[in-house]
Amino acid sequence: MVPYRGRMALRVARAFLAFAALGAYPFLEGSHISASLAFLVAYAIFAAGTLYETRFDVQPRALISLAIDGAFFAYCLWLLPVTWAPALAFGYLLASAAMLHPYPRVIGVGAAAILLIILRSGPGPFLWVSIAAAILAASLALHKDSLDRRMSRILRYNVIIRSEAEGAREAERERVAADFHDGPLQNFIAFQMRLEVIKKLLGRDVAQATEELRQLQELCKTQVTELRGFVRSMRPVDEGASLGSSLSRMVEQFQRDTGIAATFSTGEIHDPSQTELSLELLQIVRETLNNIHKHSGASRVAVFVGQKGQRLEVKAEDNGGGFPFSGSYTLEELELMRMGPVSIKRRVRMLGGDLLLESRPGQGASLEIRVPLS
Repeated sequence: MVPYRGRMALRVARAFLAFAALGAYPFLEGSHISASLAFLVAYAIFAAGTLYETRFDVQPRALISLAIDGAFFAYCLWLLPVTWAPALAFGYLLASAAMLHPYPRVIGVGAAAILLIILRSGPGPFLWVSIAAAILAASLALHKDSLDRRMSRILRYNVIIRSEAEGAREAERERVAADFHDGPLQNFIAFQMRLEVIKKLLGRDVAQATEELRQLQELCKTQVTELRGFVRSMRPVDEGASLGSSLSRMVEQFQRDTGIAATFSTGEIHDPSQTELSLELLQIVRETLNNIHKHSGASRVAVFVGQKGQRLEVKAEDNGGGFPFSGSYTLEELELMRMGPVSIKRRVRMLGGDLLLESRPGQGASLEIRVPLS
């Protein structure tokens, strides 16, 4: 796409050529009115009009402008001496075609103009210079078309990226809303219900009301833990930290916030070259720990990260109550049966990885994930 200033420069150059040719008419043709004068007046009006009507720079009207500019060049070449006027008209025609039209059209315009030059003046310096100028204009038009195609691909890619980013943001908002609904909000509702019970008991059973207050205090402690876990799930990872150190700090923080014994171990791993992969793995582990805290009733959690070839492995195991089902299931099997953590399955699928979920009801569960590094 030619910038506005470039297109404006073309319009000004056209107006300059038109009024210069109109001003030179009395010296070449005299003062009598002829078809040539009518053509020059019409071209000057057109050139002046395009200074304000910019739509003649845009297809398909740009093709009309190209045809009119070609007629002006033919007029200069055929009726005026082969001097500066045809040369300037030819140069403007090639520049306009190269900047505003695809290269096949530039080649056609250049070939037609050179044919007219051959018919008008035959071989000579003007012809060879014109051929060189036409080749240069075609090369510039070809380069411009290549840049336009590249820009078009970049714009399409940006649209795709923005769409994927918006989808990721929407999914994250849904996850946060669901976590808030299932966690802190439910505790607030329970807190309100307990207050209503205490209000009724205060009038007839102070001892029972005191017991309810004690239980309410325990609920408040639970609520603080839930809120810390909720905030932790929204907290960004440390920038510049390696995947192993980020996971280690995450597990330590989980143990401090929940009181659940948590261990972390790692093999020899290389940080992924793509930052997005590390962020997704950290989020998967974060959601896994959050689910263990909310649903499993576990007292012990172990997290391991390692690398086998070009695949990263992350495993989390707990001694809680497990899932409602028993056995080991892959990502595809969980999808077919519509079981397992939805958000984690979606993230693993997006990374092109594999998932193995093993559930032992009453004894615990383990989640193993493998994702490619490239």
